[in-house]
Amino acid sequence: MRILMAGASGFLGTRLADHLTADGHRVTRLVRRPARTPDERQWKPSAAQLDPAVVAGADAVVNLAGAGVGDRRWNETYKGVIRSSRVDSTTMLAITIAGLPAADRPTVLLNSSAVGWYGNTGDRVVEEDAPAGEGFLADVCRVWEAATRPAEDAGVRVVRLRTGLPLHRDGGLLKPQLLPFKLGIAGKLGSGRQWLPWISMADWLRAARFLLDRDDMAGPVNAVGPAPVTNADFTRELARQLRRPAVVPIPALALKVALGGFAHEALTSARVLPAVLNRAGFAYHHPDLPSALHAALND
Repeated sequence: MRILMAGASGFLGTRLADHLTADGHRVTRLVRRPARTPDERQWKPSAAQLDPAVVAGADAVVNLAGAGVGDRRWNETYKGVIRSSRVDSTTMLAITIAGLPAADRPTVLLNSSAVGWYGNTGDRVVEEDAPAGEGFLADVCRVWEAATRPAEDAGVRVVRLRTGLPLHRDGGLLKPQLLPFKLGIAGKLGSGRQWLPWISMADWLRAARFLLDRDDMAGPVNAVGPAPVTNADFTRELARQLRRPAVVPIPALALKVALGGFAHEALTSARVLPAVLNRAGFAYHHPDLPSALHAALND
C-alpha cells in the first residue's frame, strides 16, 4: 500500500513507519518543516495548508500527530498545545480527504485517539461502546474523534484507535520509570489502585497493521492488552523483572507538584478492554503483563 503518515517522527510513528516499510509498503511522511528526503511532504495543519495531491496519491492515511501528553509539566498553555496539535491535524486530513473526488480518496483513515476518552472509570470495565468520560483528556478525545467526521461522511472507512499505554524501554510509560526503579527509589503512584490499560509495543504495531488490512472494521477500537492491571500490580511486576525493590510510594501531592495538571490524569483509573479486537480474532503475542514487560525490557 501507499501510506501517508502524520506523526511519523513520534514514539509510535517512528516504529510503525519502519514496521510498514519493512513489510514492503511505501510510507510518505508528513512533516511540518521543509521536506528533506523523497519520502517527505511538508504540511502546516495549524495554518490549514496541505496539498490535496499528496493525499490523493495514498491508499491509506495514518494520523498519529499530537504533542506528547507526558513530555512536559502541564499548564494552560501546554494543554492548548496538546489539544490543537491533535484536532488541527485531524481536521486538516479529514477535510482534505472529503474534498477529493471519490476515486482519489484513500480507502481508510487510521486516526489516533486514546483511552483518555473514558475518563476515570474506577473499577468499572469499559469497552468501545462506553460514552466519553469527564476531564481534560476525555474532552480532547471527544473533539479529536469528532474531527474525523468529514472523511467518514464522505464514505471513507475511519478507524479511531484508542491507544492505551504502549510498553517500550525507549519511551511512553516505561522509560521515565526505569532509572528510579534501578536506583531503588520507585514505587506505586498514589494509592496504586488505579487500573493501567497497557499494551506491548509489538502488539500495538500488529494491531495497527491488522486494522489497516481489515476492510470490515471501522469506528473506535481500543488498542490495549486483554488483561489490564492496577498500578500497584504493574509496579510489583516491573520491580521483579528489574530485580529491584519498589517500596517508595509516590504521594498524590508530590505528583501534583511535579506534573501540574497532568497529575490528575496520571492517577486516573481506566479499566479498558479490547472488545473489538477480541471479536475480530486478533491474537496477542503478549497477552499478559509479565510477557509484555519482558519484551519491552529485552527486545
